[in-house]
Amino acid sequence: MSSHTNYPADFITPYEAGNQNQTTTWEACIQFYQNLATQFPGILQFSQIGVSDNGKPIHAGIVTADGVFDRARIKQEQRPIFFNNNGIHPGEPEGIDACMALVRDFCFQPERLAALGKTVFLFIPVYNVDGCLNRQNTSRVNQDGPEQFGFRGNSLHLDLNRDFIKCDSENAQVFNRFFSEWSPDVMVDTHTSNGADYHYTMTLIQTQADKLGYGLGPFLRNTMLPAIYAEMQTRGWPTCPYVNPVKDSPDHGIEDFLETPRFSTGYAALHHTIGFMPETHMLKPFADRYDSMRALVETVLAFTVAHGAQIQSLRAEARLAVSQAQQVAVHWAADHDQPSSFLFKGYQAVYSPSVLGNYTRLSYDRSQPWEKPIAYYDHFVADISVARPKAYLIPQAWRAVIERLQWNGVQMHRLDSDTSLQAQVYGIQSVQSRPHAYEGHMFHDDVQLQQFEESIVAHAGDYLVSLDQPDARYIVETLEPQGHDSFFRWGFFNSALEKKEAYSDYVFEDTATEILNTEPEVKQAFEQWKQANPELLSNQQAVLDFIFKHCAKYKEPEWRRYPVLRIMH
Repeated sequence: MSSHTNYPADFITPYEAGNQNQTTTWEACIQFYQNLATQFPGILQFSQIGVSDNGKPIHAGIVTADGVFDRARIKQEQRPIFFNNNGIHPGEPEGIDACMALVRDFCFQPERLAALGKTVFLFIPVYNVDGCLNRQNTSRVNQDGPEQFGFRGNSLHLDLNRDFIKCDSENAQVFNRFFSEWSPDVMVDTHTSNGADYHYTMTLIQTQADKLGYGLGPFLRNTMLPAIYAEMQTRGWPTCPYVNPVKDSPDHGIEDFLETPRFSTGYAALHHTIGFMPETHMLKPFADRYDSMRALVETVLAFTVAHGAQIQSLRAEARLAVSQAQQVAVHWAADHDQPSSFLFKGYQAVYSPSVLGNYTRLSYDRSQPWEKPIAYYDHFVADISVARPKAYLIPQAWRAVIERLQWNGVQMHRLDSDTSLQAQVYGIQSVQSRPHAYEGHMFHDDVQLQQFEESIVAHAGDYLVSLDQPDARYIVETLEPQGHDSFFRWGFFNSALEKKEAYSDYVFEDTATEILNTEPEVKQAFEQWKQANPELLSNQQAVLDFIFKHCAKYKEPEWRRYPVLRIMH
């Protein structure tokens, strides 16, 4: 990293010009890049790609060594694409400032630019524009600097690093289209961590290797990560996996963070992109966090430059594998039976009585450092897999789901006439949901299904989505209800969980008796229910509800029927 002192004043960042405890404002950041792009049009292209929920422009930039910025040509020539996303949480801003200096250095240092070769450096300078404009110095409660910074939530009070699948925000809709159009090979999304105290300034979340799977997962675990850790050590920033303790402190072991598709790295995995979420440690000075973040971005970029062709080949193999697989995993869980080991540098955990209440509080004693191997649970197993269908049928009424697939480049065939099909249908047996809203939705934590075959008529205008396409993984993990962050789990199909008709109890009492006499399956189920729930027999509504919901006579075909159908042949 070279000194900035010889640069013109317009190209010295606020971080560099100040006391290394300042972060840029959004206005200064955008002006900085616009000035650079004007002076170096053959190196940097910088433009607006959309608007935020508050109507503010969202920008992106492209740096290439030979001035080729056309996306179609870049993809045709199969140039590796490295993507750096910054400012999703503007209270964690070191990535914003480090990216400014790095892009500036590409413009002023020919040898640094030439080192890119054919690799494209793609970046979003500030993703959460609205949050960056909401400046204060109090929202990051435990963080050491900078003096002023932005806020985690956007103008809808959404955490954008929970929005990549559901796309409630304009930002996420812009991001989905942008990411899918460019299809980067490697992504680094910059953050600052909360959590335990330890020696490291830099910790790293990567796409969980087993979940990434195919050839990409082993390559990430066995080749890419060791190279990144070794280079960060050489640069003076020893790095450890993100400190996600299995109990209250790292002494008991840490577990890979399972970054499901609501998060940036989990979303990237749906497109077979290797993703990294560097998390600098909140208790370290801002200057150290800045330096280690720039070192991490440069390290991953250099690896991408050196291995871009191999990564692209592995991505292509993964796409093909999903589109042809017999079984596709949609849910993963940590395997605590096969821990790895990591030589960790920590501080002594101390437990003492709280002065605030009648409980024991945890603290860390920095005068008692330690270094020892700890358990590292970095292996995950697929605990839910599904037979890959040939295609999915999405009724045209479910527009919110259809448009999200379109934003992600999914190819769909719209039927031009009514068509008879044999389909697999999911019945929703039970759903367990969070008791409170989560990022604007009642998220379904657990879904139990039953499956049956049915002859159906798909109507003209409905969408047939084949899995014989590059985006097969995105399709399966969003449309299978049991996927970690499926559209069903996020509540896009909640109306299918509601029974629309009801009864008048004084009339239905006699009808219910008739149903028990004419529907033996219901009578048998009712007898079992009575034995299991004797306390409810004095509750008329509970008794009548059971019969009403289980009878065939008044069955509503759409109730608890998942609308997206699986076409197997």
